[in-house]
Amino acid sequence: MELLLKKNVDKLGRVGDVVKVREGYARNFLLPKGLATSVTPANLKQIEKEKMKMELLLKEERDRLQGVLEKISAASCTITARANAEGRLFGSISSAMIAEALAKEGYPVEEEMVLLDVPIKTCGVFDVTVALNIEMKTKCKVTVVAEESSQPVKE
Repeated sequence: MELLLKKNVDKLGRVGDVVKVREGYARNFLLPKGLATSVTPANLKQIEKEKMKMELLLKEERDRLQGVLEKISAASCTITARANAEGRLFGSISSAMIAEALAKEGYPVEEEMVLLDVPIKTCGVFDVTVALNIEMKTKCKVTVVAEESSQPVKE
């Protein structure tokens, strides 16, 4: 069955694409959720108009995000954590902690935007990738320092 997509669908297509799917998928998922419609000349024209509007909105959003991206690329934050004498942390620095530190510095970053391959487990300076969306990514500096021990030394 051929359908015209009204919204972007992961692993299927983008708005305005004509896709061929099985009837059950169309009848039980795409059509009831309003993600697709039948292929007619009128629907094609309507989707084309909506696609033009979406492109304008995306361009404006991309311009706005570019400014945010430049700010974040110049950003740096410092996170203090408990560590041993060799600089290994008693735990790890997660993307949530980095997002919180950047937010305190005044950068609008969510946890999902911070991309870490593995949690940070040592003290040092790290380049961390921040992705505002699929296309727009940048790196910022994160410095992890050992927390000063406030407990007195026993003799």
